[in-house]
Amino acid sequence: MVETRKVQVTGGSTYTVSIPKDWATENGVSAGSEVEFYPEGDSLFLTPVSEEERTEGTLDVGELAGEELTRAVMTMYVSGFDIIALESSRITNDQRRTIRDAVQGLVGLEVLEETRDRVVIRDLLDSSELSIHNAVTRMRLIALSMLEDTVAALTEGDSDMARDVIQRDDDVDRLYMVVSRIFRSTLRTPKAAEELGLDRESCFDYHASARQLERTADHATKIAHLTLELDTSEDAGPVPEELTDALEELRVKAAAVVNDAMDALFEEEPNDANRQANRARSRVREIDQRAREIDELLRDLNPARAQLLGLVVDSVSRAADYGGNIAETALQKAAPTP
Repeated sequence: MVETRKVQVTGGSTYTVSIPKDWATENGVSAGSEVEFYPEGDSLFLTPVSEEERTEGTLDVGELAGEELTRAVMTMYVSGFDIIALESSRITNDQRRTIRDAVQGLVGLEVLEETRDRVVIRDLLDSSELSIHNAVTRMRLIALSMLEDTVAALTEGDSDMARDVIQRDDDVDRLYMVVSRIFRSTLRTPKAAEELGLDRESCFDYHASARQLERTADHATKIAHLTLELDTSEDAGPVPEELTDALEELRVKAAAVVNDAMDALFEEEPNDANRQANRARSRVREIDQRAREIDELLRDLNPARAQLLGLVVDSVSRAADYGGNIAETALQKAAPTP
């Protein structure tokens, strides 16, 4: 419920305003308590001053196993808990292995304590030292290098390179979890955004763009899997040079869209950001048209092989689509604030 207060002047120069008693009681604020103010545009956020404490969350894992248990650990991590206690009447050996694997897939976590009915995980990183900008920048570099290497692996029939691309997808996933954790922390408290040096709208833009980069990496991984499948098919052999040249051309154009979009996202000058973002968006339709032309080259191939290569073409063009989504986010970021 919205409550209205009148601003008063005391001592001739100091503005004062009262705070709702119910809110003060619920948050332990009383006479003599200290509070913090965080300005954000035309808004002013007030929070109680509290001792720095690591947040602890407890989850009953019960019958959770495999992917469900992994997802539960990830959810607790992204939600921002510094200490995660996983409890059950008895934690099985399979559950312990799944928990350890999940911990290894997340940045900064370690298993702190293990008993028959409890596993405690701790986050070793200081959230104030994390940079959402650096995490997204790293995601950009890895995702685009994966896309480049996976097309090269297809062209050269390099199974080892394809497997390496698949492994690198874990790095992008870990970074995306970090970005999600940081973003959610800014939603809970303005102090987190203050420590990052970014407003919460910018954090949202970074998070939205990180999701598009994570999807780009997923499609690079898909191409790597398709490359391995092509290598083991009955009619395995080199992909026609005309097709590989066309795929590399498409990959270069798709990567350019992503790069232009990300440059626009990071650009502080609105006019430059708009120019770069619009340039990225204008290229997406051209790439979609080129992808349809490449599909025509598949008609003379074995149907099964043509289907697999058609999926490769689709995944490369999807990267451009995701770049277009980032460009849309960059345009919104550069727009005037109401």
